[in-house]
Amino acid sequence: MEKTTDIIAFRQPESVDDPLTEIARDGARRMLAAALRAEADAFVAQYAEETLPDGRQRVVRHGYGPERSILTGIGALDVQRPKVRDRAPDVPAEKKIRFSSAILPKWARRSRSLDALLPVLYLRGISMGNFQEALAAILGKDAPNLSPDVVSRLTGEWQQEYDRWQRRDLSARRYVYIWADGVYLQARMEPQAECMLVILGATPEGKKELVGFQVGLRESAQSWRELLVDIKARGLAVPPEIAVGDGAMGFWKALDEVFPGTRHQRCWVHKIANVLNKLPKSMQPAVKADLREIWQAETRAAAQTAMNTFAEKYGAKYEKAVTCLTKDSEALLAFYDFPADHWDHLRTGNPIESVFATVRHRTVRTKGALSQKTAKLMVFKLVQAAAKTWRRLKGANQLPLVIEGVTFTDGVATSVAENRAA
Repeated sequence: MEKTTDIIAFRQPESVDDPLTEIARDGARRMLAAALRAEADAFVAQYAEETLPDGRQRVVRHGYGPERSILTGIGALDVQRPKVRDRAPDVPAEKKIRFSSAILPKWARRSRSLDALLPVLYLRGISMGNFQEALAAILGKDAPNLSPDVVSRLTGEWQQEYDRWQRRDLSARRYVYIWADGVYLQARMEPQAECMLVILGATPEGKKELVGFQVGLRESAQSWRELLVDIKARGLAVPPEIAVGDGAMGFWKALDEVFPGTRHQRCWVHKIANVLNKLPKSMQPAVKADLREIWQAETRAAAQTAMNTFAEKYGAKYEKAVTCLTKDSEALLAFYDFPADHWDHLRTGNPIESVFATVRHRTVRTKGALSQKTAKLMVFKLVQAAAKTWRRLKGANQLPLVIEGVTFTDGVATSVAENRAA
């Protein structure tokens, strides 16, 4: 009987046969190499008219740097960065023309998308010991090793980045609208009464930005005062035109102290929930429809009429529900004095809710309690990643009119204030 010497390699438990991923990775490697070459060629072309005394071109391509592995969202890609040389002989080193790739910076080892992934993995509760295993499952078995020391250094860098953000100068910033809320993460925080106090702002260009946040007590005016005072101390001199938020917060008292000129707009989503909680469940669908007649009215007068009708209809038997609504009538209808294109943004605190839906999703399965430091880092890094997808406000071209002091009646511009500053 003949014996065979053929050796069959069995698949290892951690390996996965995935030709599609390999094809995609090879294509990405080729595209990256082509993009780097095109970038270097374009740089050299900028200096085509720069020549040496003997007529040769001064700035030329000069081969490639050593091959290195870049960790990306589809795994590790081996690339070589093109080099460019300035051949001018008598030019000091500090005045040499130097090429720096915007696609692949000199010391880059990870893509920016992966930088957004790393804090999610770490801050979600994956231990340092399991970090490499998690990366390998996502990026493949060739994912470069990230030791506990590397991860610790990364979290230190995130902390430094957060500290710089907290100290940033706001003197050149202007926020026309702001939204405020106290966000409780589904992961536990210690002490449990605390939450993330969040302020989001809309710039004159209609972009939404995270203005500030800190751990604090949602109902505490002092907690909100500390946050608002810090924002103002860093240069935010012009008060927002209007602030949107839930009525059951200490935010409003602090706002009147720090930015007394800012108008109040109560969040209709929170208000509707509070009113419905004071009514039998069997009545809630009909009551919700009546409330919709108020906040969706075309004019302030129509909204006020609908609110009066609501009070007459339910006041005799459900006084608490009616009082909950009518006591904030002015703040609930403030949005009518702003452009109609902005009403959807101003009637609710949805900008914050939509932003932190991602944060809640990321923390829902976190084991144990989050420390304040970990919670702040997590919010900061996740919001930074989410900010890239935030949409501008509808009708952003109306914001300059609001800043100039144009008067809006039922969402329509009617006149310009004569001397708003006075």
